[in-house]
Amino acid sequence: MKKIGNFFREYRILLKSVPSTVICFFVLSVFTMNLLANKSIDLGVDWLALDCGIIVSWAAFLCMDILTKSFGPKAATMVSLFAIAANLLCCLTMFVASIIGGTWGAYFDYGELPVINNALDGTFGGTWYVVLGSTVAFVASAVINNFSNWGIGRTFKKNPDGAAAYICRAYVSTAVAQFADNLIFALIVSHFFFGWTIVQCLTCAATGMIAELLCEAVFSPLGYAVCKRWQKENVGRQYFDYVKGERAL
Repeated sequence: MKKIGNFFREYRILLKSVPSTVICFFVLSVFTMNLLANKSIDLGVDWLALDCGIIVSWAAFLCMDILTKSFGPKAATMVSLFAIAANLLCCLTMFVASIIGGTWGAYFDYGELPVINNALDGTFGGTWYVVLGSTVAFVASAVINNFSNWGIGRTFKKNPDGAAAYICRAYVSTAVAQFADNLIFALIVSHFFFGWTIVQCLTCAATGMIAELLCEAVFSPLGYAVCKRWQKENVGRQYFDYVKGERAL
């Protein structure tokens, strides 16, 4: 019981130590990413498939890179699990809204067609396999991203806090984790329920990885700047002091 109490105490201190803007941005990106994953992108070729989740998924990985660099892989994973829990709560709220009697605005725009209203209820209410697939995929990719990012960072003995080290750890970890995230979701959801072939699942994973790396190239300077500012302002000191004190016991 004491270990459980210490774990939740550490969790509370961590969530208080991480700037609220990052946690808000993280949770919002995870929820939006999973909602947009319901829509596939028409790329004009049968062997290539992609969903709209890639529009915002880079934001979640950017947050994890920042958290891993600043707080470590364990803390980054703990915040990732918090984001997943918040996403599941949002999904539950949307599901409740979808089963409440009423009509969406588009229902009237299209001549009061019931199929439109039912389709919107189905999309926003979600389906169990999409929620399951997105949750499993993101948890797995979060662990892969955070610990690979940390592991790569440990290889930089000289100037581990420099831009080159940050870019290398962010690019490699994002590539591996994004491929895993896209592939796991595609295999669980798209392959079994949407009829995608294995080739489409693999190409989706690879294409999504490339798209995320392009976004990483654009936004990684912002992530690096945030990390340097947090380091300068000693952000997270309460959490670090707590963890250091626990290890000393």
